[in-house]
Amino acid sequence: MNNVLCIGELLIDFICSDIDTTLSKGENFKKKAGGAPANVTAAISKLGGSASFLGKVGADPFGQFLKDTLEEVKVDTSMLIMDRNSNTTLAFVSLQANGERDFVFNRGADALLTYDEINLDKVYSNKIIHFGSATALLGGDMTDTYLKIMKEAKKKGIFISFDPNYRDNLWGSRTEEFKDISRECMELSDFVKLSDDELKIISGKETLEEGIKSLAYEDRVIAVTLGKEGTLISRGKETEIIESIKVKSIDSTGAGDAFVGAFLYKLSQAIEPKKVLNDFSEIKKVTCFANKVGAIVCTKLGAISALPNLEEVEGD
Repeated sequence: MNNVLCIGELLIDFICSDIDTTLSKGENFKKKAGGAPANVTAAISKLGGSASFLGKVGADPFGQFLKDTLEEVKVDTSMLIMDRNSNTTLAFVSLQANGERDFVFNRGADALLTYDEINLDKVYSNKIIHFGSATALLGGDMTDTYLKIMKEAKKKGIFISFDPNYRDNLWGSRTEEFKDISRECMELSDFVKLSDDELKIISGKETLEEGIKSLAYEDRVIAVTLGKEGTLISRGKETEIIESIKVKSIDSTGAGDAFVGAFLYKLSQAIEPKKVLNDFSEIKKVTCFANKVGAIVCTKLGAISALPNLEEVEGD
């Protein structure tokens, strides 16, 4: 089975379309489907892969919109739980002139996923499980479920992908807690995707070289996305920056999720994904492909709507 399962939040981003304003003054908002792991499933599906989403939304119009959005790009939503007793998680964002985001997060159903309401046979039948949630490690039922699935998947030999997706406006002063729980998840993972800021936070080192050296393991691949500079890829002592293609970026929203989706899409095509990661030359080829997908997303508006299909990637 070539399926990739992504676990975490599926939510509504209400993005203020008024220029340079705060949420208290903004009047016009655009509703967008959000949630990093959901974006990853969409990226895999649009490339022609097989992806499923596991998470919880409210049994409300917003939850239905999110379910429909994933199904439109052929993501399997059979493990998406629609909860009649909670509301879909909502995020409200506006952009100010200084580049700062005014952000309000109304957390709802995504925090309430429990282990005993999941179809475990379905979960553990997947070739790859991706843990890429921005909210799942914040605490509560979802955190317990997330870690339990990750540990059980490790025991079963399932390929584990992890992206901590740090958001300072979610973690606030809890940086040390984020660092500790991210390291715990990294210990269980075969593939880890970090931003350069996340690398600095988790490693406690100031430079890329020091940071990657402190986290590198022979049996784990770490990809550090560097925007237009490409991606630093590392496996044990082997480290290299893989350049990206040159594009005119108009919106980088979802580019990191697209990179992960593309990387996992390629791995899911292999009979044994872990064997691909044993060959550094193959890792570099996969990274080059994922860089291209991430770059293409930056040339369009939106996250899911900007994701390319395989023909678009290979034809460019």
